[in-house]
Amino acid sequence: MAKKEISGYVKLQIKGGQANPAPPVGPALGQRGINIMEFCKAFNEKTKNFMGKPVPVVITVYKDKKFDFIIKTPPASHFIKEAVKLKSGSQEPGRNIVGSITKKQLEEIAKQKMADLNANDLEEASKIIAGSARSMGIEVKE
Repeated sequence: MAKKEISGYVKLQIKGGQANPAPPVGPALGQRGINIMEFCKAFNEKTKNFMGKPVPVVITVYKDKKFDFIIKTPPASHFIKEAVKLKSGSQEPGRNIVGSITKKQLEEIAKQKMADLNANDLEEASKIIAGSARSMGIEVKE
């Protein structure tokens, strides 16, 4: 198979299983000449298990208007808010602490995010997630 020529990438964050031609999906893909409904159907099919969660997706657009896409896991902040049962992080992280998270919960989140993290083992991944939690104004408990 010959190598396809890439014309660009589109990075979006769409709720799992809920892609539709409305903004931001429609305009972002329309300007690249991609069949929007074809993308929406394929995306919704692949993200059924992430229903309602924000899912980052990187779409590779080729010169012949064909496309491929890579689905990543939902952001760490989403999993952290879910674990602590918060709507949002602190307005003043470092000053106001809005909740706390345990090491066990951090490990669970790290296991889910491992594929997208730049870490060699679970311990390192947990430290990355702990840093995200602290930057959201959530304290890490032993």
